[in-house]
Amino acid sequence: MPSKLPAASDGPSSAKSLRRGEFWRLLKGWKFWVPTGVATLGFFLYGVAAYEVAIGVILVVLVLGVALWATWMLAGFKASSSFLDSYAKSRGLKVGDGEVPVKATPLLREGVGRGTSWTMGGEVAPGIDGTLAQFYYEVPTLDTDGTPSTNKVYFTIGVVELPECAALVPELYCKRKSGLRSLEKLEDAFRVGKKRVTLESEALADRYEIFTRQDQDDVWLRRLFSPSFIVWLTESPPEKFVFELVDGTLVAYIPDSHEDIVSLDAVLAATGAVATRLREEAAETTVAAPSKA
Repeated sequence: MPSKLPAASDGPSSAKSLRRGEFWRLLKGWKFWVPTGVATLGFFLYGVAAYEVAIGVILVVLVLGVALWATWMLAGFKASSSFLDSYAKSRGLKVGDGEVPVKATPLLREGVGRGTSWTMGGEVAPGIDGTLAQFYYEVPTLDTDGTPSTNKVYFTIGVVELPECAALVPELYCKRKSGLRSLEKLEDAFRVGKKRVTLESEALADRYEIFTRQDQDDVWLRRLFSPSFIVWLTESPPEKFVFELVDGTLVAYIPDSHEDIVSLDAVLAATGAVATRLREEAAETTVAAPSKA
């Protein structure tokens, strides 16, 4: 399986590693000191005139605290942008390119709202173009005072369009193993239109649950999950890696927001490996699988 990671980069290892440097750079600039100085002086004079010197000093401390916090947050945004630009360049990708199809797979349909914090497009494997992105969906919640609000749930995802697979395997879900095996038959009884795929690998069964559409060609699917692909799935992908394929759109992902070389390389390589395997088996297919119902 093509699970080899891209070549190492000479750039920063993560956005986090750049943040402190960006923070000190911003602190040295006039854009921090001039407005902060004017604000602290104004609040100090107001505090002294309206109350007493002690109040003026307290206001100065508060203004400085707010200014430092705002600068730290700005440093985080700048560090993230710098890291992503550096990473994309080192991997032959381009920030802002690529596309995450709207509601194409179950993950992309989650929540009451959804979007991407960033995308980068380019080659995810030899001859295969795709998208690496930070995707999020919003879930409704209530603030402490009962006000309706939303929280964002983040994922680091890889997306590849594989139209040649749409008829051969209309739906394929490779999910993290959850629950007890003794309950699988009961769970499957409530899973309408889907069937569980069982393969001769205990290691794979311990890590993943695989589902496909009820009318899927089982022979083709077993060819897809070749011994080498099964070994790759059990040994090489990043922790909590899963993928889903719906009507030719492959979405591979891990939970949470990740902006570091190790995690992005892992998702990039794993997405490319799954896409390559799907494309290889589709190319070798001479008899079309049942068409979509």
